[in-house]
Amino acid sequence: MYYKAKYIVLEDKVLEDSYMQVEDGKIKGFSKKVPDTYEDLGEIIAPGLVDTHIHGYGGKDIMDCKEGYLNEISKGILECGVTSFLPTTLTDSEEKLDKATGLIGKEHEGVKGAKVRGVFLEGPFFTEKYKGAQNPSYMSDPSIDKLKKWKDLSDGLVNKIAIAPEREGAIDFIKEANALGVKVALGHSDASYERAKEAVDAGANIFVHVYNGMSPLHHRKPGMVGAAMATDSYGELICDGHHVSPTSAGILMDQKGRDRIALITDCMSAGGMPEGDYKLGEFPVVVKDGTARLKDGGSLAGSILKLKEAIKNVVDWQIADVFEAIQMASLIPAKSVDIDNVCGKLHVGYDADFIVLDENLDLKATYLDGERVYG
Repeated sequence: MYYKAKYIVLEDKVLEDSYMQVEDGKIKGFSKKVPDTYEDLGEIIAPGLVDTHIHGYGGKDIMDCKEGYLNEISKGILECGVTSFLPTTLTDSEEKLDKATGLIGKEHEGVKGAKVRGVFLEGPFFTEKYKGAQNPSYMSDPSIDKLKKWKDLSDGLVNKIAIAPEREGAIDFIKEANALGVKVALGHSDASYERAKEAVDAGANIFVHVYNGMSPLHHRKPGMVGAAMATDSYGELICDGHHVSPTSAGILMDQKGRDRIALITDCMSAGGMPEGDYKLGEFPVVVKDGTARLKDGGSLAGSILKLKEAIKNVVDWQIADVFEAIQMASLIPAKSVDIDNVCGKLHVGYDADFIVLDENLDLKATYLDGERVYG
């Protein structure tokens, strides 16, 4: 099968008025030569989006620990343009995290929607000051034995964990986690700039939803935000217009370079659902006016952002062009956790997982293995 578009977005360039050949669910090649038969998909063919930080969707949450929910989430996020994702846990009891990782390990191969490319453990090794919607009752110093257990339970899928670098033993933990093939992110932390930089030097490579849940940039105390800006790390951004102002998002992009920014959603179960009452972990949440907030205190509790909207937002805010925006929601997050060898770009030999966008960057269709699964 051949698919045509006005623009086909590759990892390093954009092809104009070209054709993408798909055979047996894989990308076979790209050509300007007009094939005998083809389907014209319109304006833009782009790689399927990669969400490396997402808790739930469509009324389902990973921490609900219910059979079938992983599959429902994977199918639901196809309407967000996501074709690969890391189901994401929250700070919770060891027993609950055992159950969540075990269920993902058992069910990941059977999902019918977006492909499970790993697991992100957001916590439980955080500190309380910038806890956000994470439960401080379950926070502790990092334990490599627990990480090994959760990785085993997940069928080896755990490939990213977030910690607060000021916790005791954090530096040794980072090195040991990296040796297990697990990327270490920094967040929900009151760490100093110096401590955060020490963590990056030890091997931490991602800052979790930069600006949110971390010590801010101050002219005498650069803090976690300063470390995110000044180190050669990846920075997650939630570009829903509520978590971070467009100006602040643009400053981070200018400082780090757009090749180090991973657009993520941090979406919770209320994604794709109407306004109303929901839960994030054990906390009641109210969804209203485009935000999810804790009923008690009003802190932002994840988001209800669709990743396709983040692309459109950063272009509308004039802080990224279309090519950059697409890469920040596909290739860059994939690179941040070393899964760009299987997803995040349109490349010969890769699964034909791609999306179709119109001239307004609205999602028209999502394809998995060359088959239209949404739109």
